[in-house]
Amino acid sequence: MRNAKSFVLPGVFVGIALVFPLLTSNQYFIYVLTIAFIWSIAVYGMNIIGGYTGQLSLAHAGFFAIGAYSLGILTVDVGMPFWVAFLCAIAITTTIGLLVGLVALRTKEHFFAIYTLCVGYIIYLVIYQWDELTGGVRGLIGIPAPTAIGPLSFDSGIGTYYLVLLFLLLTILFVKGIATSLVGRTYMAIRNSEDLAQTIGINTMKQKLISFVLSTLLAGVAGALYASTVRFIGPDLSYTIMTFDMLTYLIVGGIGTLFGPLVGTLLIVVLTQGLQFMEEYRMIVFGPLLVLLVIFYPKGIVGGIQQFLQRRKMRKNKQKAYSEQKGESI
Repeated sequence: MRNAKSFVLPGVFVGIALVFPLLTSNQYFIYVLTIAFIWSIAVYGMNIIGGYTGQLSLAHAGFFAIGAYSLGILTVDVGMPFWVAFLCAIAITTTIGLLVGLVALRTKEHFFAIYTLCVGYIIYLVIYQWDELTGGVRGLIGIPAPTAIGPLSFDSGIGTYYLVLLFLLLTILFVKGIATSLVGRTYMAIRNSEDLAQTIGINTMKQKLISFVLSTLLAGVAGALYASTVRFIGPDLSYTIMTFDMLTYLIVGGIGTLFGPLVGTLLIVVLTQGLQFMEEYRMIVFGPLLVLLVIFYPKGIVGGIQQFLQRRKMRKNKQKAYSEQKGESI
């Protein structure tokens, strides 16, 4: 029964997501949700290294941009078939993530955050300055949409929506598999106390490196999907503000939780789009709401809900134990 209940909310989300394009004819709404799903995939990558392993990487937008630019360059300039370029973009992003991680993870705590922040800014400068490869400030234009797979076509907005949704669901299953496995418990042990994890025989450097590479892999997937959806990318995609946006999504949703990245990203993206009519004044409304949320729900929305359910379960167990004890005494 408990396992059945755990599938109710995910099932509701999947059901709503599947029928949403059939319930509206507004292509803009579909596009906004598609972009939100893409950002969610990237935030899930940040959650692996930040939420489960406890290492704050501030170069995440840089790896997102590497995935996007790799796909754009391989398809536009090299003329490579889309899906081959897609796999190569992920491989390039992951390889660069491995090389960066080998150096970055020799530092700890805030030194790691500062180092990755510098790496992210260097990636931005490379993209901005290397005109011959990246197009510089002009960016890349004319990135193709995903090519058809058999009878499945992704040229339309609805087709792209369902493709991105598929990648999002696969990402959630992938992260769930990690979180519930021995590997996930190893990451959490490192997050709670790296020194203690080392004393019980965990190779913390190796596990942190794997976690970091997995986070860059998801950033590369999201970046490649973003490039093929928007069809134009510029250097601002790699700027550090994008990393802090993704970190905000994660904190609001619930860092270290399975559905926090999805909830936080959808909530903020939809709320931001809903306040577009206020133009620059929308941050006057959005800012205080974000502050209040962080104050009263420091573990995010999903983390707050989990705490509430745990407290309610503990109260029920106490009441049940008290009733049984009272019955025995009678």
